[in-house]
Amino acid sequence: MRSAVFVATLMALATPLAATAAAQGGMKADPTASVAGSGQLPGGWHVFLDPNRYDKMTVKDLSFTESGGTFHVTTGPAGVYWTDRDVAPNGTYTVTASFTQLKAPRHPEAYGLMVAGRDLMDAQKQSYLYFEVHGTDEFLINHRAGMDVHKLVNWTAHPAIHAKDAAGKATNLLTIAVAADSARFLVNGVQVAALSRSALGDVSGAYGLRVNHNTDVQIGDLKFTKK
Repeated sequence: MRSAVFVATLMALATPLAATAAAQGGMKADPTASVAGSGQLPGGWHVFLDPNRYDKMTVKDLSFTESGGTFHVTTGPAGVYWTDRDVAPNGTYTVTASFTQLKAPRHPEAYGLMVAGRDLMDAQKQSYLYFEVHGTDEFLINHRAGMDVHKLVNWTAHPAIHAKDAAGKATNLLTIAVAADSARFLVNGVQVAALSRSALGDVSGAYGLRVNHNTDVQIGDLKFTKK
């Protein structure tokens, strides 16, 4: 029931998409490349890959490693990453992490934070909210409900976002701050968007990472603060 209410309230804000592929930046134009991964994730971590109409891939087609609290994700297929211990209440909280694009992909591809994750291992039932940037100066806020993706804030440029340098590298600190009145979305400490808490409804659930396909990104300082 919670997921149904969450989806219904977000639909008032969202621009529906005709197809999941369109939401992911045109997979036909940029086929998902397999990465020679180990098939293993850091202890306690899970990944669920996006439903993919063009490729049939597994965790062996990506690499996700951890060293000293810093994660390195190279994709492969797009997906979300989380642990069972990282669960936020339906209250006020902040999730933040630093993302460094290590090299420019063939097409601009996105990465960022995931919150309000529920039923994440079920392609038909999964629900989560995600906030991403890519190597330009743009950000995106979407909600996934099963096979559907709803655009809450379409790609929008903002001067707070660090675009890639000549080597294709870019570092940005992303924050989702859930307050009593709204959920605020910040890049490098600057608010770039806000969504009404009354429209979002229940924001409890898993929090973690989302990384799109064909991307090489390093993630550090993943932190959760309950207010």
